[in-house]
Amino acid sequence: MPEYAKDQLTGFKNAIEKVAIVGAGGTIGTHITTALLSTGKHTVTALSRAGSTNTLPIGVQIATVDYADESTLIAALQNQDFLIITMSPTAPRDTHSKLVQAASKAGIRYVMPNGYAGDIEHVALGNDTLLGPVAKAQREEIEKLGMKWVTVCCGFWYDYSLGGGESRFGFDFGKRAVTFYGDGDVKVSGSTLAQVGRAVARVLSLKVLPEDERDDGLTLSTWLNKGVYVKSFILSQKDMFDSVKRVTGTTDGDWTITHEDTKKRYADGLAQVKKGNMAGFSKLLYARAFYPEDPGEHSAKAQNELLDLPEESLDQATEAGIELEKELKKRIERMAA
Repeated sequence: MPEYAKDQLTGFKNAIEKVAIVGAGGTIGTHITTALLSTGKHTVTALSRAGSTNTLPIGVQIATVDYADESTLIAALQNQDFLIITMSPTAPRDTHSKLVQAASKAGIRYVMPNGYAGDIEHVALGNDTLLGPVAKAQREEIEKLGMKWVTVCCGFWYDYSLGGGESRFGFDFGKRAVTFYGDGDVKVSGSTLAQVGRAVARVLSLKVLPEDERDDGLTLSTWLNKGVYVKSFILSQKDMFDSVKRVTGTTDGDWTITHEDTKKRYADGLAQVKKGNMAGFSKLLYARAFYPEDPGEHSAKAQNELLDLPEESLDQATEAGIELEKELKKRIERMAA
C-alpha cells in the first residue's frame, strides 16, 4: 500500500532536514557531506571520536562519540532524520551493527548503509568479491530493527580507483606502467566521488512521501529498501588509458604495458586474502569486475536522468585521479618521515 504524507501522524515532516554521517571526513563521506551542505536544505552532524584529527567540511556540526559506549551513539543520533554510514573496510567488523542498533534506539527511520558499490542485484559478483553477503546482512539488520535503507549502486569510484595504484585499475603513474586485465577491452561502470555525493544529496533533498494520491512527483520513498543507481562513465581500461595519454601528453611508447589473465589475477588475490594478506583484496575485487562474460556494468539501470545529474568530463576526472595518487604518495612520505 502506498504511503502518503496526508495520512501521517501530527508532527510528521515530509523532508529530510537533519542528517547524521559517519566518516564525514573520509574518501566518499567528504563528497556526500559537501553536496548535502550545498543544497541549503540539510543540517549535517558528523559522528566523530574524541581526539579525531580528520578535517571536516566547513559547516558540519560535530557530535563526539565513543563506540564502546552506546549511550554516546544514541545521544548523537537523537532527533536526526537520516543516518549515512561511510566507513573504511578496515573498521572493526561490529561497528556497522553498533551504529544501526543505536539509530533504531534513537528513533531514526532511514539509514544509508556502508555500500557504495556495484549492482546489489548482481549476486554472483557480490559473492565473488566477498562484499555482497556482508552488505546484504547489513541491509537485513536495518530492516529487522524496523528502519528502512537506501543504498548507492555506483560501481567503482573512478578517480579514486584510477589513482589508487596498480592493484585497482592497473595504473602506476610513478612508473608510467599499466597492467591490462586480459586484452583491456572489458567495460565496467564507474562514478566519480563528486557524482556519488550529488546523487545522495539529490535523493535526500526530495520529499519523503507523496502528499496524496494525486502527487506523482519524485520522492525519497521511491528508493526505500532499494538501490540508487548512478554512473559517470562506462569504460574499459583501454578507454581509461586513452584519457590518461591525453591528460599527460604521452603516447604508448612512454608506457610499460603488460597483460595479465583476469581470472588468474582474481585467483591470486583471493589466495592472498585467504592467507590473511589483505593486500590481495583490491586485486581480486577489481579483477572480478573485468570478467568478460560477467562484468561489473550496470548502465542500463542508471538513474542519472531521473536525478538530473550532470554529464561529466572524462579527462577532468582522469586528471583528478592522477592528482589523488600524488596526494596519496605525499601522505605516505609524510607518515614515513
